[in-house]
Amino acid sequence: MKKRANQLIAIICLMMMHATVFAQDDQPTGGPTVPRYVSEKGYWVAESNINVPKQYTIHFYNNDHVEVYKEKVEGVVLKLQRRKVKMNLKKVLETAVVAWEKQRQTKENEGWVVNAIK
Repeated sequence: MKKRANQLIAIICLMMMHATVFAQDDQPTGGPTVPRYVSEKGYWVAESNINVPKQYTIHFYNNDHVEVYKEKVEGVVLKLQRRKVKMNLKKVLETAVVAWEKQRQTKENEGWVVNAIK
């Protein structure tokens, strides 16, 4: 009886190990995934002052590190850690890069960020 119990435990352990080996194969391989708010066309940088919390200057750059748009935002506190704000800045970035590719001229204070946030 004791021998049968040991055999049963051994079989159950082997089946569990077998299941975990196959479960690991189902996971996709590769590097870390890129968040949706990261654009393939460029990046943005927000400047602010701790003494003046409702004033920001946001610079938008393409992948060649050329500034394509700059806007000063006043009277609004941007919560840059929020996903919605990042997604809105991504949309403005992509709009600015397309506009820059057409005219090859840096634009300033067109109100794109303010309109995207509202």
